[in-house]
Amino acid sequence: MCIQCSVGAGGVNMKSDVRIVQAALNQALSPENPLVVDGLIGPATISVIDAFQRGAVGLNRPDGRVDPNGRTLRTLKGLQPKAFSSDCLAAVMPTAPLSKIETYFPLMQSASEQTESVSGARRLAHFLAQIGHESLSLFYTEELASGQAYEGRSDLGNTQPGDGVRFKGRGLIQLTGRYNYEQYAEYAGIDTSQPDWPELLSTPEHALKVSLWFWETRHLQEKADHDDLLGITRRVNGGYNGLSDRQAYLQRAKFFME
Repeated sequence: MCIQCSVGAGGVNMKSDVRIVQAALNQALSPENPLVVDGLIGPATISVIDAFQRGAVGLNRPDGRVDPNGRTLRTLKGLQPKAFSSDCLAAVMPTAPLSKIETYFPLMQSASEQTESVSGARRLAHFLAQIGHESLSLFYTEELASGQAYEGRSDLGNTQPGDGVRFKGRGLIQLTGRYNYEQYAEYAGIDTSQPDWPELLSTPEHALKVSLWFWETRHLQEKADHDDLLGITRRVNGGYNGLSDRQAYLQRAKFFME
């Protein structure tokens, strides 16, 4: 399931799990005063769990706790509206600062409505799984490493001195290499006469846009339609690094949207 440990009264209450449950409760109940999806357990969250167990689950003696694979979580799953929302994004990206959710949700909502390659729950879930892993839940839009390791990589189009550093991984999907950067710049209409133009890919608008461009040009929506996590990961990563983490992102996304 989408949580690792128990949440609520007497639970382990890992912050990421609490955040997922808070979002799921908000989505299922649509309360006038929704829970703050902050990952912090407290009386308010436990009270809502308790009320949900009494009402939706039908427990005479609720324990105020949500367990992995338990009845309460299964009921929550069944009551999700299967829609993309800011709470959904906060749960799929459980370590993302809420400021990142506020920044990226409007951009992603627009993309999900206007971009065919990420339209529909299955396609969007796989897209979120990949960018979630690559950006560490929307936190990084630029590779931490210097990029020196890419120096001289002709397969990436890095043919000039300094290309490795200049065209290191950027964007939510960590686009890498001169060739890819220049292809994207042409698509996005970026003025490449400015020496620092590659840094634009770290800004929120381009960080998402370049990820969508990569997704579309590699036809990854077709693999998403077949639920091919391995195939998508291979195209994004060049291998299968972080596969279990990508799977966890995918499970969370599917919990809320499928």
